[in-house]
Amino acid sequence: MEIRLTENGYLQLPAGLAHRYFPEDVLVALLKTPELWLLPLRGAGAGGLLLKQRNRQGDRSVLIWEQLPPNTPPGLYPAFWDEARGALRVALRPESTGP
Repeated sequence: MEIRLTENGYLQLPAGLAHRYFPEDVLVALLKTPELWLLPLRGAGAGGLLLKQRNRQGDRSVLIWEQLPPNTPPGLYPAFWDEARGALRVALRPESTGP
């Protein structure tokens, strides 16, 4: 699977992925170089980052640039769900760049 990092520092998640792994629309981001780990939280009362709906299809986005290493370029990044750790692990090496 792939997720997109925009030029404005937003991480975009497809609707199906967001619904499956982040049903409460709240997450915490941990930088574990060379990966970014996104862990779901059980409600906004726990704090964390809020996933916002960005279109009618239900895709989500979260402002993430503060959690990224400096000069992380926008683009598509490979990701996978790590069941043992309960985290979406995003490799911080872009697959490609583009709109």
